[in-house]
Amino acid sequence: MEITVVGFDPSMRGWGIAEGSLNLESGYLSNLNLLVIDSQEIKGKQVRQNSKDLQTAEQLAGQAIAAAQRAKVIFVETPVGSQSASAMKSYGMCVGILGSIRALGIPIIEVTATEVKHTFTGDKYATKAAMISKALSLYPDTQFPTHNGKISAGKAEHAADAIAAIHAGVQTPVFQNLRRLYTGA
Repeated sequence: MEITVVGFDPSMRGWGIAEGSLNLESGYLSNLNLLVIDSQEIKGKQVRQNSKDLQTAEQLAGQAIAAAQRAKVIFVETPVGSQSASAMKSYGMCVGILGSIRALGIPIIEVTATEVKHTFTGDKYATKAAMISKALSLYPDTQFPTHNGKISAGKAEHAADAIAAIHAGVQTPVFQNLRRLYTGA
C-alpha cells in the first residue's frame, strides 16, 4: 500500500517541500517532487514591515497548505527557538503555518534537526553538503533545484532536508502507529 506524504523544511526565506508516494511495506519513496518556496518581499519604503511579513506568511502558507492537503501525512523538521528578533519572527511564522495545517486535521510528524541528520546520513553533525549528497545518491532521477544548469546548493539544502524529514519521520513511534492503522497490521 502507498500513501502520499510530504516532507517540510520550514523557513521564512526558503521552505523546502518534498512530496511523493511512500510504500508502507518497503518504506521506499517514489514519484518524488521537490519545491523550495522562495518568498518574495514587497519592495519600497512606503510599505510597512508588518505588511511585508503578512505577505511572506501568505506566500508560504498558500503553497505549504496546498501540498499538505494532497498528503496523508506530513513530516516536518520542526524549527526551534532563536537568538534574535529576526529569527524569532521566522520561527513564529513557520510554527503558525504548521499549526494551521494541523488545525486542518492533517497529521504532522515532528522530527528534530539532529534526528533528520542522523537518520539520513548516520552523522548527527552532517553538513549541508553531506545532506545534499545523500539525497542525490538516493534519488538521482529527481529534479533538484538548479541555477544555470547546476544543482543550487542554497535551495537544494532545503529540498534535501525535506526528504530527510520523511526518512526520519517514518522511524518515529508516532508514524509506526499510523502505519499500522493504514495497513491493518
